[in-house]
Amino acid sequence: MKQTGFFDVEERLARLSGLGDQLEAFSRTVDFEVFRPDLEKALAYSDGSKGGRPPFDPVLMFKILVIQTLNNLSDERTEYLINDRLSFMRFLGLGLSDRVPDAKTVWLCQKRLTQAGAIDGLFNRFDATLRNAGYLPMSGQILDTTLVAAPKQRNTNAEKADLREGRIPEDWQDKPAKLSHKDRHARWTLKFTKAKRQDDGTMPSSDLAIPFFGYKSHVSIDRKYRFIRKWKTTHAAASDGARLREGLLDKTNTASSVWADTAYRSKANEDFMEKQGFVSKVHRKKPHLKPMSRHIQKSNAGKSIIRSRVEHVFADQKSQTGLFVRTVGISRATMRIGLVNIVYNMRRFLFLERLNASA
Repeated sequence: MKQTGFFDVEERLARLSGLGDQLEAFSRTVDFEVFRPDLEKALAYSDGSKGGRPPFDPVLMFKILVIQTLNNLSDERTEYLINDRLSFMRFLGLGLSDRVPDAKTVWLCQKRLTQAGAIDGLFNRFDATLRNAGYLPMSGQILDTTLVAAPKQRNTNAEKADLREGRIPEDWQDKPAKLSHKDRHARWTLKFTKAKRQDDGTMPSSDLAIPFFGYKSHVSIDRKYRFIRKWKTTHAAASDGARLREGLLDKTNTASSVWADTAYRSKANEDFMEKQGFVSKVHRKKPHLKPMSRHIQKSNAGKSIIRSRVEHVFADQKSQTGLFVRTVGISRATMRIGLVNIVYNMRRFLFLERLNASA
């Protein structure tokens, strides 16, 4: 077997480009250097003046997190695949002989960014890039929520009661190792889904209620380009509608219309939107024990055509990134969901730029 040379690697990379390397498209389209100021401030790596091994470049570490999020990888699997895949190495600017961050280094990078609360700044930094490229929030906005699963906790009823009241169970307080593995922020809720038709062709009289543990990802997208413009992470039992009044609406959108499902319909929300200059296109609820009038049904159907666009965002995230929280605590869950939102916007940006180039 002949020894692999430089031109053999170049030929293999050229073949990967011909087959459609998504990461290469990321490198061409997304300027990752715009993230450097936020990353350097949050990571606060040593300047090397005191000696020791020099730290990895902050932008390199962020690009590793993009790879990890894009492919739904654990830290260990991320380390392995960077060493294994030429496409990953090219995206990161690494050669075959270069040092690759190990799983521990990747974990520490995420930890520092989480502790610094850097994810909002990174998200806003890329949103500014989108606006500078001409993708302004336009044609109104659409709000929705999706559940994000987290590792289930096995707690006693007394421990659950303490957690609901915001207290640390007494048995955990002197056991730091146990406490570090307990998620005190995720909550149980019921996920309602339509019952399937039975074998005899009849439909059950009630829908299914499935217990669910984890968090919620709340987003607001612009109707025109379908980028995520505002987002928030809460525990799974949090009310969807109340988030509307907690910074989820984008005041920079060029249109004032707001679409959302019936979970966001309340007098408090309607009054809030009216005072803030928004026009409510929120679905109306069915009257209790009364049939819904014909004109409301028709109005809701028209709103659904527009509102359904936000469902495509969640479907894309779950199929591409898995949208699952492996970590413990809402701070890390927020970091994970924020990265998923950034990566979604990057992929959407690539798609629109490719569309414009071919037009």
